[in-house]
Amino acid sequence: MAKLILLRHLQSQWNLENRFTGWTDVPLSKEGIENAKEIADKLVDAKIDKVYTSPLARNRETTSLILGYLSKKNVPIVINKALDERNYGKLQGLNKDEVKKKYGEERVKLWRRSWDQAPPGGESLKDVYERAVSFFKEYIEKDLELGKDILVVASHNSLRALVKYIEKISDSDIINLEIPYGGILEYEYE
Repeated sequence: MAKLILLRHLQSQWNLENRFTGWTDVPLSKEGIENAKEIADKLVDAKIDKVYTSPLARNRETTSLILGYLSKKNVPIVINKALDERNYGKLQGLNKDEVKKKYGEERVKLWRRSWDQAPPGGESLKDVYERAVSFFKEYIEKDLELGKDILVVASHNSLRALVKYIEKISDSDIINLEIPYGGILEYEYE
């Protein structure tokens, strides 16, 4: 039986500053780096045969820190943009509270969490789902079928897309799914 572990990256500097990050390449915050050992301790018994992550620095740094603490430096790592965060378009870099004041809290929630509402010039979760789940089916699922234990380190919305697919969450219910920084979800595959 294979195991799939999904890990949201640790807190980034822009997460700390409450800014929309999206495709902007931002490093981890000091707090994010300091939390790495605590998160790694939760995975100490995990057998990890392969890691998938995105090229964004916050995902690569999280991967490196976690594998370092687990003393798993020789694990193959596949880096692919399909696992990148959603593109927040014109909102990238802006303060989330200021955007809520300008557009209203309900509108911003729809842009951030709904299935098919995209922020101006950005991607909806449906768009992220198409790229992330296609990649998952083509590569990650095949590794799981071969009995490999897989760790996926990615951003919030790419992981939400994968969880929607795996758990068959409806388009209307996906708005309620939140994964905290350093959040871990585990699935067994037969």
